[in-house]
Amino acid sequence: MKRIFTLFVALATACVAMAAECVIVPRPVSYEPQKGKVTLNSKSVVYVADKSLVRPATLFCSYVAAEKGLQLSVVENQPKVKGVIALSIDKSLAQEEYLLDVTKQGIVIKGGSEKGVFYGLQSLRQVVFHSKGNAKKVAVECMTVKDKPHFGYRGGMFDVCRHIFSVDEVKKFIDILALHKINRFHWHLTEDQGWRIEIKKYPNLTKIGSVRKATQVGRYSRRTQPVYDGKPYGGFFTQDEVRDIVRYASERYIDVIPEIDMPGHMIAALASYPELGCTKGPYEVRKMWGISQDILCAGRESTFEFIEGVLSEIVALFPSKYIHIGGDEAPKHRWKVCPDCQKRIQEEGLKDEHELQSYFMKRVEKFLAQYGRSIIGWDEILDGGVSKTATVMAWRGPNRGIMAAKLGNKVIMTPTRFCYLDYCQTSDPDANKEPMAISMKARLSVRKVYSLDPYDQLNEEERKAIIGVQGNLWTEYIPNFNHAQHMLLPRLAAIAEVGWSYGNKDYDDFSRRMHLLRKLYDKCGYNYAPYFFNGVE
Repeated sequence: MKRIFTLFVALATACVAMAAECVIVPRPVSYEPQKGKVTLNSKSVVYVADKSLVRPATLFCSYVAAEKGLQLSVVENQPKVKGVIALSIDKSLAQEEYLLDVTKQGIVIKGGSEKGVFYGLQSLRQVVFHSKGNAKKVAVECMTVKDKPHFGYRGGMFDVCRHIFSVDEVKKFIDILALHKINRFHWHLTEDQGWRIEIKKYPNLTKIGSVRKATQVGRYSRRTQPVYDGKPYGGFFTQDEVRDIVRYASERYIDVIPEIDMPGHMIAALASYPELGCTKGPYEVRKMWGISQDILCAGRESTFEFIEGVLSEIVALFPSKYIHIGGDEAPKHRWKVCPDCQKRIQEEGLKDEHELQSYFMKRVEKFLAQYGRSIIGWDEILDGGVSKTATVMAWRGPNRGIMAAKLGNKVIMTPTRFCYLDYCQTSDPDANKEPMAISMKARLSVRKVYSLDPYDQLNEEERKAIIGVQGNLWTEYIPNFNHAQHMLLPRLAAIAEVGWSYGNKDYDDFSRRMHLLRKLYDKCGYNYAPYFFNGVE
């Protein structure tokens, strides 16, 4: 009898443990299930010990109402009843750190700042959604969660230039970032194929530069003559719309980092103001994808006057510490034969056109420093030399990030073969009926994304240079937001877990939790790709 009783207790304990398995994505540092449950109902409240927490508390209540049907209210006077969700700031914690304690009496979340509390609420949001119950009553398993991110920079990039998206769609992108505890929205706003942000000093940028006469049909190839659809395509975000999006992101503790790509990928600007190019035109907004030989002229002062005029309005719109100034894919052919560029090389004592680009970027960096801003550039800014204060976004491979780290620059890892979410997702995209991707040969499954090691080949000292990771969504072949979500999810969750849970990763456990998170994706109406959930790679 004693053996039977012991077996019964063991089985009961195992069942409790199974029922209380962690459901949170990204995986927390520490998760401990406890005995018992607490019940939340329509009389339950979220108590804020500090008025600054009203905003995250109100957002949390809106999530729970939409996803579980449970209506909660926010109060600033502590009630003496069971089932209270109590929020407070604990300055002994790091800014993004939080503690989540679910007991039979109630739920307590402490964060090192408003942001930390918000992340604790994002975790509780997932816990409540997966808990048993309905709009009238939800039973939440008791648990203790101690959590903080590994990397301070966790980013998601959205290209709205090749194809433009509505304000509401950009906000939905931000909502997706917030759910995954991603804290940077890298907004790619200017391209050869369209200038997407209003600059009042230069109205032609949107009057002319935001519209292309047609769009390439099918895949870009340098070996075949392109075919176009013959339909004008364009649009841009007004400054009021930009402010609205920046505010929306800020309410979700996400910094918006604008990218104004230079000196390359500037055909839309050259079409608007031809005098900015080495040949002075004529130019037209690019209809095909790929790279143009025409870039901004680095030899004329008028070019820098233009850049400074644009950036003066950019810094007024975006409070972010970082401004992304591109630096990628800028062919030097025009500079080699441009008298003004060659004169600049001679006068500045530069070695070649690569050093001329370095001069260009350092000059822009110096201008932005007057506003207290720091620059991020794609890893081409390493060519020709880069200032120690520039942050390098390594995209052409981990080796470029390793090079930057060894030079002492801060690095954000976003290598194509791990982080480019415009790649196809399975080994047989045709058989799996994948939509068009930038390459049907390059494969980027969820497992592959999850395998990213931002510290690979770096020693302990060099690792300090790696400040984070980012997933990038380029939209040459993504004409609508349903397609964008299909490419983004669930791979963004893998990026998020690399950034938040590095050193605590477990792919099998991630897969288990993601099959639960899929239900929340469904409730939110996200158009995620099915392959990972169906066991297809």
